[in-house]
Amino acid sequence: MDGNTPQDFKESNSSKDTLENSSDTRSGDSNLDSSEQSVRKRVRQRTPSPHSSSSSWSSSPRYVSVEELLETAKGVTNMALAHEIVLNGGFQLKQSEPVGSLEKRVREIVHKAFWDSLETQLSENPPTYDHAIKLLGEIKETLLSFLLPGHNRLRNQINEVLDLELIKQEAENGALDINKVAEFIIDIMGTLCAPARDEEVGRLRNITSVVPLFKEIFSVLDLMKIDMANFAISSIRPHLMQQSIEYERMKFQEFIEKQPNALDFTQKWIEEALNELISSKVETTSSPSGAENVLPAVSSSAVLNWAYLKLLKWDHMKTPFPETLLMDETRFQEMQLQLDQLTLIVAILLITYNIAGTELSGLPGFAEKLKEILKVLLTGMHMPRFNVREALVTSAEKICLEVNTCLSQHGFSHLSPDREAALKGQIEALMKTDNSIHKLIGSRIQSFLKCYIEASCQKSSPAFPGGLEPVRMELVEIAVKFSRLVNYNKMVFSPYYDRILSVLMKSKHPLFSLRKSVE
Repeated sequence: MDGNTPQDFKESNSSKDTLENSSDTRSGDSNLDSSEQSVRKRVRQRTPSPHSSSSSWSSSPRYVSVEELLETAKGVTNMALAHEIVLNGGFQLKQSEPVGSLEKRVREIVHKAFWDSLETQLSENPPTYDHAIKLLGEIKETLLSFLLPGHNRLRNQINEVLDLELIKQEAENGALDINKVAEFIIDIMGTLCAPARDEEVGRLRNITSVVPLFKEIFSVLDLMKIDMANFAISSIRPHLMQQSIEYERMKFQEFIEKQPNALDFTQKWIEEALNELISSKVETTSSPSGAENVLPAVSSSAVLNWAYLKLLKWDHMKTPFPETLLMDETRFQEMQLQLDQLTLIVAILLITYNIAGTELSGLPGFAEKLKEILKVLLTGMHMPRFNVREALVTSAEKICLEVNTCLSQHGFSHLSPDREAALKGQIEALMKTDNSIHKLIGSRIQSFLKCYIEASCQKSSPAFPGGLEPVRMELVEIAVKFSRLVNYNKMVFSPYYDRILSVLMKSKHPLFSLRKSVE
């Protein structure tokens, strides 16, 4: 085994690691994993321009070496980690597990060889402590790494008891009490560990065999390293925002210098939003007969806000996501799925209360009960095997049953056959893409989100739309998350967006005016 210890085969999760070296970390939040994979995939591929005939401000593509691409991938990985720490308040490192069966098997073989060698040495007469002393050295370094600058007493204790030269002399003279040293180590671990690890540390005291004890000590120390790293992350998060903005922008600039066409999809996304916004304003603006058509003025803020709203109705299977938002694609997908479900729930509730009449109005808790039932029935509605028609039929049947039960409990007659048929028919009709009720609710939700991100700049809350009250809590939660993502993305990538909008402006009608928003 060449004297190697288990720690030689483990990756450190010490809180001393910096963001620049964080690409070696193999653990993290699942959101980070998916966003990192998306970014790495885009980095390694030279994506063709989606609008070769459109105006473009990026420089001519150039070929790059494999080494440059790998270095870029590392930079983007670090950027993804910094981004995740800032935006994900629940981000935590987790203990890494070998993914491949071969890697896991190799690790098991290496570890078993070491521990078998240690047991053999300790079983000799007299015992040999070479491997054991190396283990104690690693444990000493780990314990010292947990200490804060003011922990002088503990530092002195660790250095005194785990003095490797003294331990080596005791071993040579047959005076080493390895169990007493292990007891001291467990006491220090109990002092330094998080409350959540008290149980694991306590179990160490019940292990009497030396080799199994040291195996478990290293296992608990690994958990304590992760705890310390997560504590460091939570401590620096409030101070990381501005540094993260500058860091992400710097890393993205390095990325596009190696991938000159790296903003093609971003440009296409903004250009489509600009054209749609202009078209909608032209349709709503009436010009006197015979007057010259003048393109309406729009602000850059309005264009970007509309562009962000488009991401909540994105076809992820057919249309590439903007490069500047790749790390948040999973978050936007999750919000899109939640909004689609909420839209359907509100539409069903609106139909139900409209047809059932005033009898249900004001009954406490009934709308909430129906909402929870519909959430269950519509779970997984975006999965390929999900049958929307069948789910709506089932929902209609269940709603009719709940309505009739509620009416009966409050002394009212059941729905007439005609009203029940109308209720079922209108619910089942929601599967049509052009359904007026579904479109109405979707429009109200989109208007609320638009007002929310606009109001966030003034630190005010927009009025809540009528008809959406049953999902107020869920909708506000999504709006807060959406606004946070939008504002952070603007702060990081506003220089790129301004440049793209400037180029697009020059390609439009000479009288077209693009007002810079004051933010």
